[in-house]
Amino acid sequence: MSDVNPYPDSLFRRRKEMSVGFYLADILFRKILRQNSGVRWPVHHTSTIHSANKLIRGKMVFPGDSPGVYINASNGIKVGDYTNIGPNVGLVSANHNPINNEVHDKEEPIDIGRFCWIGMGAIILPGVSLGDFTIVGAGAIVTKSFPDGYCVIAGNPAGVIKQLNKNECDAFAQSKK
Repeated sequence: MSDVNPYPDSLFRRRKEMSVGFYLADILFRKILRQNSGVRWPVHHTSTIHSANKLIRGKMVFPGDSPGVYINASNGIKVGDYTNIGPNVGLVSANHNPINNEVHDKEEPIDIGRFCWIGMGAIILPGVSLGDFTIVGAGAIVTKSFPDGYCVIAGNPAGVIKQLNKNECDAFAQSKK
């Protein structure tokens, strides 16, 4: 466990970058109205997280704190340390059965590495694995895995548009330890 305190205001476990209004809305929607009640961390009131118990998150990762995020973790989702999930992102770990819409087919879980950044409106589909330092461009539809990481992916379907400098990325990661 890291000695980095994600909650500098430890009395109320509040992150500095989030407003008091964010936490008041979270109390109203998650604690009182029971929207996203199974989630153990504050979530934006316009975000939806299904099967939060199957969502594993790393250090300084707060899925759903951006507006409009949709997460279906019924087949499992792992999000690595220091990964940022932008607004209106969809993480969908399950598809409906094509014959019986009431059933979700079993799929491989989604695995997102450390230090990733999922841009606004991106959608990541079942079974996708993203390596460390993968940046997903806004609006990308990620249908296949990029396990090597250290890249920027974008488009529909997503493809690599830029490689990142692995040494610079690793030096940054070391600075977070």
